[in-house]
Amino acid sequence: MGSFVHLHVHTEYSLLDGACRIDSLVQRVKELGMDAVAITDHGAMFGVIDFYKACVKNGIKPVIGCEVYTAARSRFDKDARLDADQGHLILLAKDSAGYKNLMKLVSASYIEGFYYKPRIDIELLEKYHEGLICLSGCLAGDIPRAILDNRYEHAKELAVRFEAIFGRGNFYLELQHNGIEEQKLVNMKLRELSAETGIPVVATNDVHYLNKEDARAQEILMCIQMAKTIEDEDRMTFRTDELYLKSPDQMARQFNYCPEAIENTVKIAELCNVEIEFGNTRLPTFEVPGNVDKFEYLRELCLKGFRDRYGDDDSLLERLEYELSVIRQMNYVDYFLIVSDFIRYAKENNIMVGPGRGSAAGSLVSYCLGITNVDPIRYSLIFERFLNPERISMPDIDIDFCYERRGEVIDYVVNKYGKDRVAQIITFGTMAARAAIRDVGRALAIPYSEVDRIAKMVPMQIGMSINKALELNSELRYAYENDHRVHELINTAMLLEGMPRHASTHAAGVVISSEPITEYVPLYQSEGNISTQFPMTTLEELGLLKMDFLGLRTLTVIRDALNMIEKNHGIKIDIDNIDMNDPEVFRMISDGDTAGVFQLESSGMTQFFTELKPSSIEDIIAGISLYRPGPMDQIPRYIRNKKNPEEIRYAHPLLEPILNVTYGCIIYQEQVMQIVRDLAGYSFGRSDLVRRAMAKKKKEIMDDERQKFIYGETDPSGKVIIPGAVRNGVDEKTANEIFDEMSDFASYAFNKSHAAAYAVVGYQTAWLKRYYPVEFMAALLNSFLGSPEKISRYVYECRKMGIKVLPPDINESGVGFTVSDGKIRFGLAAVKNVGSSVVKQIIAEREKNGPFTSLPDLCERMEGRDLNKRCVESLIKSGAFDSLKVYRSRLINSYEKIMENIANAKKMRMEGQLSFFDNSGTKSSGFDVSYPEIDEYDDRLLLAMEKDMLGLYLSGHPLREFEDDINSWVTIHSVDLVDDEKLGEESGNGIADGTFARVAGLVTDIKTITTKSNQLMAFVTVEDLLGQMEVIVFPSVLEKYGAFLKPELPIWIEGKISVREDEAPKIIMEMAKPIIKGEKPFEPKRYQDLSGGAANSTGNIQEIKSEYGTVIECLKVRIPEGTGKKIVHAVCSMLKYFDGTVPVYVYHEGTVKKGFRVTLNNTLINELKSMLGADNVKIDKVPV
Repeated sequence: MGSFVHLHVHTEYSLLDGACRIDSLVQRVKELGMDAVAITDHGAMFGVIDFYKACVKNGIKPVIGCEVYTAARSRFDKDARLDADQGHLILLAKDSAGYKNLMKLVSASYIEGFYYKPRIDIELLEKYHEGLICLSGCLAGDIPRAILDNRYEHAKELAVRFEAIFGRGNFYLELQHNGIEEQKLVNMKLRELSAETGIPVVATNDVHYLNKEDARAQEILMCIQMAKTIEDEDRMTFRTDELYLKSPDQMARQFNYCPEAIENTVKIAELCNVEIEFGNTRLPTFEVPGNVDKFEYLRELCLKGFRDRYGDDDSLLERLEYELSVIRQMNYVDYFLIVSDFIRYAKENNIMVGPGRGSAAGSLVSYCLGITNVDPIRYSLIFERFLNPERISMPDIDIDFCYERRGEVIDYVVNKYGKDRVAQIITFGTMAARAAIRDVGRALAIPYSEVDRIAKMVPMQIGMSINKALELNSELRYAYENDHRVHELINTAMLLEGMPRHASTHAAGVVISSEPITEYVPLYQSEGNISTQFPMTTLEELGLLKMDFLGLRTLTVIRDALNMIEKNHGIKIDIDNIDMNDPEVFRMISDGDTAGVFQLESSGMTQFFTELKPSSIEDIIAGISLYRPGPMDQIPRYIRNKKNPEEIRYAHPLLEPILNVTYGCIIYQEQVMQIVRDLAGYSFGRSDLVRRAMAKKKKEIMDDERQKFIYGETDPSGKVIIPGAVRNGVDEKTANEIFDEMSDFASYAFNKSHAAAYAVVGYQTAWLKRYYPVEFMAALLNSFLGSPEKISRYVYECRKMGIKVLPPDINESGVGFTVSDGKIRFGLAAVKNVGSSVVKQIIAEREKNGPFTSLPDLCERMEGRDLNKRCVESLIKSGAFDSLKVYRSRLINSYEKIMENIANAKKMRMEGQLSFFDNSGTKSSGFDVSYPEIDEYDDRLLLAMEKDMLGLYLSGHPLREFEDDINSWVTIHSVDLVDDEKLGEESGNGIADGTFARVAGLVTDIKTITTKSNQLMAFVTVEDLLGQMEVIVFPSVLEKYGAFLKPELPIWIEGKISVREDEAPKIIMEMAKPIIKGEKPFEPKRYQDLSGGAANSTGNIQEIKSEYGTVIECLKVRIPEGTGKKIVHAVCSMLKYFDGTVPVYVYHEGTVKKGFRVTLNNTLINELKSMLGADNVKIDKVPV
């Protein structure tokens, strides 16, 4: 052990209050000659496993600890006047018992003691003190604060009490040398206290950052945490730059007056010997009925499921027995029983369960148990892709449930295994490159526009870092090297980039433990959700059972559609047994009618499938797998081979049975595994290891595997272990070519098991849409209640499909959208200010006593329930009473008086006076209401009311008369600016920053602000036929076009898309003009009309030719220096795929390539911009 050990250290996991990255911390400790170090993050243990592994890897002894917060009184006391402040204590684990007690203390601080901060109290310390060493903490500790408050005797009492709790030699008074004046007084008094009590002292430095020069970064980090800027005088600050990782010599010099404080750090570190176990599975025990052998019970369940699935086809029993033997060998019998049990529970309780997700669909055992519903035999799925006996790792089964009832399944698991043994899982939001720049820029008080400009110079690519962006973008590099503010911004952002920013609960992850979870993992609580403090990957390393309980909206849509079909048509459909080869369904997909179809409805996928023309479920599986960066290279070849099967060429006949299902293309990981197995004789387990090695592209491993693939492998005695391709009749040249192709594609290859499961769901939704479109669309609309922009999109889609969507009706509507006579009726709960509770009461009354005959009838029959004036007004405005043939204007002017009279009548009856209506027992409908003789509101006001109450225009739209012009000229709709993940379960829309946009709509809201230069700018909400979008209008543009930004005035707007990572894209307006029917929006000087695919684009090209005569439209693409080969290949693939007539000029490595011609469309341009950056893709004109 060295001469000094840092025992009070904050890492990056003291979220936004520690600037020490764990890896850098451990390296710095090593550089400074220390051989041990502690982790003591604020209130939490988020980083202890990463810290432990990094220390062990580098030969540094890890000391596991935490700086806990102490409650002013009890942890249960939460009075703002008395309990808002907390003390600090450092707790360090000596051994396994101490580590477990530390986890219990930290867990209780969140679950029981959280109030501003997670807090513990004396009671908890007395209960869980064993195996812990305690230090008195920094200036915020209870003992130092008592000293600063001139309460020395109280400080002594606390010290004596802590020593009594932890035991002699396990409690230390903490001295620091941090340059803060108050610390000098505290140090003096602590030494005095030590002399009086015999409690030893120890030296620490409350490390928050690695180097002295990082103090500024720490300040900025705290500004980000507190939402302050460096210029705010009231911001929290440390008032010192001494809280860095000092060397042993520095610490010895600073404490030369008290050498025992330095020596005690080593003594404490020697006492701390926590060892954390990895890889030992801690699965809960599954209790089988009748106390029979668990494996035999699992086997019986599988055999029963096998007979249900395959009948008497015993040819597959060998695979089932093999899978069972692997499961038994790997000790995962309990795992499969647990999963099949909660899925059985879900199905028995009519909770929709997905067909499978991920590699689990490759397991015959999973299929026979009903865990998955995708036949692994039919789709040639491989078990070893899921569970490999040659690579020991936890199986990973992720399950999709109906998103409305997912919680019921989790509750079942909690009740079965114990509340203390089940928890959700934490996840950390990290500061990505652009976000780090924005956060730091805000903290440095740099103007938003300048920060935004710099942030957008960082390409939006997976794995992009600021450092990499500086290499790729010369403009960013120039700003960094020549502007001192940008230099500080970038340097600080690089220090903080990738650090965890905040903790939240994983959307789906659940962990189940054999013992109370706090035996293995500390717990965290946020907004009532209890989760682990370790993320998913760490839990797996610790051997805990982790599963994803995912809520899939599409399953709820399928469930609701099936229920409506049964109700309306008397047909009970088994969605798992529909015809999966229906040509009508494939024709619908090929025609691009995919709105609402799972996985296929984004604009890019829709266009791809219109080209692909799928004719089997295998085509849909392939399409889902191919439409991603990387695999897109194969799209042109796949489509060409599908259309011309006679042109398919296989490098060797052995490849045909493997690749014929994908027309000669390698698409799936399973195909890579099958090729090395069938051609070279690998085992399935070994083939999965090869696939993984290829995906990682490590040269030494790849060279070794190439040798084995081609020539095989023998043991020292000459026994053949792997035959190799040559022994199997493949010549050396062909074998090398096949290996090259597999290697190129292995990192892109998709898991077919996952694609197959999602293709099945996608096909099921397409089938429902094709044969029961009204019920399907009604179910889809119901799944988006509360999201007006999505409702608007799908109502518009209904209109395109010829399905009429009717307004809400007090006598016809249900809670949500319902189907009636081939039409969809708006639900009452979708009306603003009308809750589902009162709607259920209205429906119950209507079903019991008949339809409502008038507004007074409704009010009389609903008196005393949840129906209030605001609710009635909203129902009137929405048109819910239109069928009663009374003008909305008259109802609006009468409803308050009607409700008041009814309330008074009730009071009179209670007092024994006459009924409001009469005493003859007649219904309230007999009451004669004298409505005011006023005309109905004009159509515009009626539409405005409808829009206000329903969130969209339903019976008409102010833009309807311009619809043809709008669809001809706009380049983008509001719905294109909504994240597709919120519309379905798909990826984002991929619109690139700087993309040209032309929109049409009505101004519905204008907010103006004054800029620092005392000019007005505006944030304008514009509504088009499908929803709303935000338009930003800067001062110069507002001055020029502000007259057109009038409420309800239909206008054209041109500008550019502004994309930020953390919010929906916006439009930066450049010009505007009113819409005049039949008139073009603007002169065609910059046409980039990308909205309508091939047909529209071609039309625009011709128009430019006739307008200008001597020029044609072209696409210019610049591939920046340093762009990776994968991106270059993907760009070329996109250009090949969108083959057409528009010439393309590709600028790359000093040359111009002119071989491509494309069809211009939104998808192509957005994909290119997302890969290369907006500045590198341009639509231009060149002389003919």
